[in-house]
Amino acid sequence: MRGRSILTSKIESEIDLLQRHVTMLKAIMTHEPIGIIRLSELLNCPQHKVRYSLRILEQEGLIKPSPEGAVTTDKLQPFLDNLKKTLDSMSNTVKELRESLG
Repeated sequence: MRGRSILTSKIESEIDLLQRHVTMLKAIMTHEPIGIIRLSELLNCPQHKVRYSLRILEQEGLIKPSPEGAVTTDKLQPFLDNLKKTLDSMSNTVKELRESLG
């Protein structure tokens, strides 16, 4: 990508990954229980990326497998509340950094 910098490429890729995980989580919330193939079709995302996101979401305790597919857990809402606070804080930091550049 043109104009991409070593200084910013890591954070950009991490934000893209977080966005994919959150998109997957929202789809699971809406369609639970849901399996890998259906998630892949619904989100137009390769199955290997769906599997990776499901593994991360399960490690976080936000989803769990069931015979019918992935379902959310009771840890979901506290996580979403904390994510909103974290994103607000990050947004403020980015705004301050932007303003410091003039």
